[in-house]
Amino acid sequence: MDHAAEHLDPTTSALSSASSSSAVAEVNAWLASLAAEAGVAGGAVGRGGGGGAAAELSLGPDPTARGVAYLRALASASQARSHAAGIAAAGLRAQAAEYRAEAARLREALERAGLARDALPPPAVAAARAVAAVANLLAIRDTEMSSFVVASADLSLRRPEVEEKRDKVHKESKALLDYTRKAINKLTELKKMLEKFKNDLEKQQVDQVADWQTKLVMMDSKERQYILQVSNYKAMLNRVGYTPEINHGVLMEMAEHKKDLERKTKPIADTLRSYQDLPPDKALAALAIEDKKRQYAAAEKYLEDVLQSALTTTGL
Repeated sequence: MDHAAEHLDPTTSALSSASSSSAVAEVNAWLASLAAEAGVAGGAVGRGGGGGAAAELSLGPDPTARGVAYLRALASASQARSHAAGIAAAGLRAQAAEYRAEAARLREALERAGLARDALPPPAVAAARAVAAVANLLAIRDTEMSSFVVASADLSLRRPEVEEKRDKVHKESKALLDYTRKAINKLTELKKMLEKFKNDLEKQQVDQVADWQTKLVMMDSKERQYILQVSNYKAMLNRVGYTPEINHGVLMEMAEHKKDLERKTKPIADTLRSYQDLPPDKALAALAIEDKKRQYAAAEKYLEDVLQSALTTTGL
């Protein structure tokens, strides 16, 4: 398990102890060892005695307590890991030495038996290599028949699971292929639709621009016509004496006044109309009046005669 987080927690120790001279010396020593392992410094590397990259891997003259605490925790974790790695490396080196010694003994035994690799015919070398390749493939460390049988049985047991996974992967890949094919077809259709929409849009824009130009020409003509009409209306209003003070209320009052005048002047107009048949001369007018009076008297006499005859007829 990785315990670096436990080592890197600066809260486990007080800041005063972390910033002490022993902590600083420990951190400087760890940094110097890192520089020495990296090959960037030689000889003794101290707080002020070393130079070059070794001096760069040392604390400054005024280190902070928190920085010293973190570096000290990091140094502890690094040293612990280095110690564990050293133990593991020593064990691996011992195993490698044992394997080399065993290989040397086997090689010596084979040479004594006349089965050295150089003395074997090419088919035997090829077979041995094939056996070694199969052993590496089956992850077995020897060429015993039992090991091959166990590995074969293990493969036989894992075969259904592998086939099931393969079938599942095949189905998924087939479904993904179908989905990809459908997606490609859909993308092709969308591209065609997009191209069609672009062409339709361009055509529509051209038609719309032409329509707008026609409408602009018509609106320009209408504007000139309306401007001319407004000028004519203004001239007519100026001729009739229209002023901005004449509003709807004033016009209504004038209309009512006009009706009142027409009502008052109608009898006079009727009387004057009755005298339109008179001649313009005074003497002739007097004669015409006398003639009208005679006609009026004759009409009255005729009316009396008619009434008298009617009364007489009724009496009979």
